[in-house]
Amino acid sequence: MAQVISSDGTAIGYEIVGSGPLVILISGATQYRAVDTVTPRLVAHLSAHYSVITYDRRGRGASGDTWPYSVAREVEDIAALMDAHGSQAYLFGMSSGAILALEAASVMPRSIQAVALYEPPIDPAQSSESFRIQHGQMAMLAAEGRADDMLADFLSGVGLSTMALTAFKASPAWAAYAAIGLTIEHDYRLLADARAGATPPERWQNAIMPVLVLDGDASLPFMSAGADWVAKGLHNAERLTLADQSHNYDPDVLGPLLTVFFKLGTVQVH
Repeated sequence: MAQVISSDGTAIGYEIVGSGPLVILISGATQYRAVDTVTPRLVAHLSAHYSVITYDRRGRGASGDTWPYSVAREVEDIAALMDAHGSQAYLFGMSSGAILALEAASVMPRSIQAVALYEPPIDPAQSSESFRIQHGQMAMLAAEGRADDMLADFLSGVGLSTMALTAFKASPAWAAYAAIGLTIEHDYRLLADARAGATPPERWQNAIMPVLVLDGDASLPFMSAGADWVAKGLHNAERLTLADQSHNYDPDVLGPLLTVFFKLGTVQVH
């Protein structure tokens, strides 16, 4: 298993498949390679044309973590992966990973060639203060080491019923997800920092490369509004809603689309 060492000395575990220009896939909350069965199917599409990196975000799986957390450290992790494989890359970010992809693009606009974002989970109707409060609650639980409670609170917050949550906790799969529960605070920090104001952060305007902002028409209603909000804060954004897709996208739909976008910088093929 490959590793890079990030700027603060944290080891980041990853794997690379395929050949060609570099694409880095950035996961959302609770995703990492040991439990993720969807991303490998996306890799299968992209690796026919690209060198594709999947990695464990810090604190998950084969990657270490270093206190205190900051979004800048996660951007440095992406930079370390890029430096190990040619210094330039395309990025795909899923859910909160989409926000992280934008943060990286804002810091490295000359090195990141294009960015695709799937359903950045920002509800513009939610106040900036509520994002800050939610992050503060997760940070408090993280400081107390309450990974199980963090995961349960997160899942309840995204709509998992009490009955389904109880069944999940009793299942063999729970331990693997709870093992990275503390990192949910990282995702809440990403969202709170992004929604510190009523409008998208000014720093995102540094992302001068083509950016594709996606949502699915079968997803939660706020996902469309969130994708619109993010796209309006960018110089070079293309906005697209995918038919019959929810927050759990179909790699057989998304893979060919990303292949075209990373090649052409647009999906408007004529």
